Amino acid sequence: MNSALTPIDILLVEDDPGDVLMTQEAFEHHKIRNTLSVVSDGEQALQFLHRQAPYENAPRPGLVLLDLNLPRKDGREVLSEIKATPHLRSIPVVVLTTSEADEDILRSYDLHANAYVTKPVDFDRFVEVVRQIDDFFVTVVKLPQ
Repeated sequence: MNSALTPIDILLVEDDPGDVLMTQEAFEHHKIRNTLSVVSDGEQALQFLHRQAPYENAPRPGLVLLDLNLPRKDGREVLSEIKATPHLRSIPVVVLTTSEADEDILRSYDLHANAYVTKPVDFDRFVEVVRQIDDFFVTVVKLPQ
């Protein structure tokens, strides 16, 4: 198990400001100490992960929370590139999206998503889901260094 005392860097790829705010509030509400970086589209996500301008000093995330429906480059394309890139493929990716479509779930797992979570619309439930993701990937699962 990872030590709960060792925070990780998490990249949230989300274009909905309300969902970004709810995720940030979930981190604050549960006193989650991990660092949350946010980008709002697929192009920015890949620039961040590849440490390209303006993200040259970006931390390597220990976890990516990825929405599927993104501008410029959608989440499926981002997931595909992450898992096809040797220095990125070991980063766990949790698809966190509103889509409950079977084809999105199947496609995400075909692209090697580590988990697929449908965003609850209820704030309290959303906060609980974010806490559970954090708890599982930070305190239960052993992540690569």
